[in-house]
This record gives sequence, structure tokens and C-alpha cells, in this order.
Amino acid sequence: MRRKVFVLCASLFFASFSLVRAQLQQGTVMVGSDISHLDLSLNSGSNFSFTIDPKAAWFIKNNFAVGAYLHFDLSTAKDAGTSVDYGIGPLARLYFNDSAINLLRHGRFFIEANAGIEGHNPAVGTSTNGLGLGFGPGYAYFISPNIGFETLLKYQGIVGFGSSVTSSDLVLAIGFQIYINPDRIERRVKNEAK
Repeated sequence: MRRKVFVLCASLFFASFSLVRAQLQQGTVMVGSDISHLDLSLNSGSNFSFTIDPKAAWFIKNNFAVGAYLHFDLSTAKDAGTSVDYGIGPLARLYFNDSAINLLRHGRFFIEANAGIEGHNPAVGTSTNGLGLGFGPGYAYFISPNIGFETLLKYQGIVGFGSSVTSSDLVLAIGFQIYINPDRIERRVKNEAK
């Protein structure tokens, strides 16, 4: 009995180390979004703002994913006008699978980069529309085998036209991603059908 308990505990221990690695393997699909601010004022002269940043990527090899992003930010206030930011384009992520830098057992550092068509159009001030570039480090903590909670510190710049030729921001985003491996799902369905 003690041997069975030991074997079970050892199996769970080693499975937890491979848990994150399994979700970052070739063929896995990543879908999710940054969770950004949503502000709905209830006072007179109220304002409303929200941001949505969905992402989708496919791991073309272990720890490396390519995909696309979408960015939309809308802010409006009574007698102040409406501000709109937008963006769409490809993105890439590289995860680091080194236990020396990954401090938590279920976590992974990564670097994300993107390039696309973007715009920053405030109600008041200078606007820029054109080529958007972003780059920055992040950390994903896997709260379950298929869900990663993450934070990302990213430089976002736009070069183009408008009342200003360039604009840039340093953005701290918090979000989540869902990791789905179609091959594992197919194997599980086949095994359950037997």
C-alpha cells in the first residue's frame, strides 16, 4: 500500500513538471485576450471606455508560436469627444523552457513581438496612423493544464501619418490564454470511443 501511494505521489510530482511543457508543444493552439480596463462612470457628465485585445496563435514548433492580434480601444466622455485606438496584424511568441529562469514550477517567461496596421486617434491631441510595432517580455502562470494567466510589459510604437508622425506607449497588460492541443483531444476521443 505504501509503495502504491509513493508511486502515485511521484507520478503526480513529475507530471506537474511536464504539465507546462505539454501545452507549449508543436501543434498547440493558443487563444485568449489581455484583460484591460472597462470604465463606465455613473456620474453626470459620464464617460465610457473599454479595451479589447484578443490573440490567437499556433505553435509551429515547441515553445514558439505565431498568430494574429486585434486591438480596439474606445473612450468617450460627454462634451469631450471620442478617442479610438485600433490595431491588427501578426504576432510571435517565444517561451523560455529553462528552469534556472522560470522561478515557479507552472510558469514560463516569454517574449512577444507584433507588427501591423495601427492607429492612435484621441479626441484632443495628436493622432498617428500607420505601421505599429510592439515588443516586450511577459510571464505566463498556468493555473490549470490549459489556462495561463499572464502579465506582459510591452513597448508599442506607431510610425506613419496624421498630426504626428510617431507615437509610443509602454503598456502593462494582464490577461489569460487558453492552450488547446487538437492531437491530444483526438486521441482522448478515440480512447473513450473504444
